Amino acid sequence: MKPSYTIVAFLLTVGSATAAQVAPAVTSAASPRGLAVSGVVHYDLRYSQTAQFGYGQDGREWSMASGDASYMNAGKRFPFSMQYGGGYGWTWAGPSSPGNTFQSLSLSQGVNGRSWNLSATDNVSYTFQTPTTGFSGVPGTGEPIGGSGSTSTTNQTVLALNTRTLDNTAAIGLGYRLGTAWSLNTGVSSGQLRFIDSNGQDTDALSVDAGATRILTEHDSVLGQYSYSRYSYLGSGLTSQTNSAQLGFNRQWNRRFTTSAEVGPLWFSTSGIASSESTVMTNTVMLAMNASANYILRNGLASVSYFHGSNGGAGYMLGAKSDNVSGSFYREFGRNINVGITGTYVRTSALLGATFEYACSKDNVAYICLVPLDITPVTDAKYGGVQATRKLGRYVNVFANYTAIDQSSNLQVSSQNSTPGYNMNILNGLDHSLSFGIGYSPREVHLRK
Repeated sequence: MKPSYTIVAFLLTVGSATAAQVAPAVTSAASPRGLAVSGVVHYDLRYSQTAQFGYGQDGREWSMASGDASYMNAGKRFPFSMQYGGGYGWTWAGPSSPGNTFQSLSLSQGVNGRSWNLSATDNVSYTFQTPTTGFSGVPGTGEPIGGSGSTSTTNQTVLALNTRTLDNTAAIGLGYRLGTAWSLNTGVSSGQLRFIDSNGQDTDALSVDAGATRILTEHDSVLGQYSYSRYSYLGSGLTSQTNSAQLGFNRQWNRRFTTSAEVGPLWFSTSGIASSESTVMTNTVMLAMNASANYILRNGLASVSYFHGSNGGAGYMLGAKSDNVSGSFYREFGRNINVGITGTYVRTSALLGATFEYACSKDNVAYICLVPLDITPVTDAKYGGVQATRKLGRYVNVFANYTAIDQSSNLQVSSQNSTPGYNMNILNGLDHSLSFGIGYSPREVHLRK
């Protein structure tokens, strides 16, 4: 099946299964418990009008109909959660887009024992540009920004416009408590990044990790973590691997403020070659670290995070070093107004001093695309947005959103036969958008057994 059809079938299957779970059972003598499941169901519907300006999309005006739905069963034994966001957009004026549909789905299932816990998660998204703000990654839809859980992370650290991708990550984790002070954890994850129109490097990722945590006091804990990641590139004979070992410290300063930090060495290596002209940097040692701070406001949340490490190359590099700084703020003003702000800076630089090639296409014609040998590809990306929402009644609200994405890059990918007009859609400038919309948000539905 083609990737676009695969995700539609997957989402329809999950939607049908979820609907079957939350459907009310007929109350009768044979069914005295009433509903088959318990939990909380919520959904939102929105319509927005967006105007875009700047690099690549100057003068574009388009509308979006979107929505999201969530279900959470906070059971102690088998906790489950589902979040879906998606929609459809159509262009009224200006440059067109290769895609109109965007979807994102997150599933999480847990199993808790007396001294152990097992978790399984899956996150899949289909978009027509690099995800930035909001759960679905498409700015201007009216989805919440700046709050906890409002943004899904992405490994596409190189910003691209008019680029349809299918991104999926599945993970399984196991934790075990050793008494009251020690706990162990291990996990494995698998990811796939696919470029629907063959204008990027398809990448597969596999990661395993294991670690231990020691509780020092009521507020402090230390941890040690080892992880291994392997990246393979479809159509290429090259693979890259990373091994890292980190020590970390977590502190809960009070009920509102928490911090965490981890640091340690990371070894990057490659095997195979990307093409006959490649010169590969086979071994690199670097320092990896990540840190975060979260503060719960009286009527909101503020957070900041930093990451320094490696990734698979975001579809345009064969292994990359990444620095990521992000912050968010969410605040409710009274009962009717809330404001969300988010911002991110990402620097992505190639870890390979090499040229590489991969299959690509334009107008259904196959070519070979090349990354030049005489440069080290580097991108500096910045993106963020601010959104204000006001309730007009019990269920209706209006919102305004401003989003800006900016990137400077020396990453220029060209076709081997210099096809006129061939463009890899990598952002190299400033693009910003202004959106207004209206939403319908009914109350949560509480299901009980």
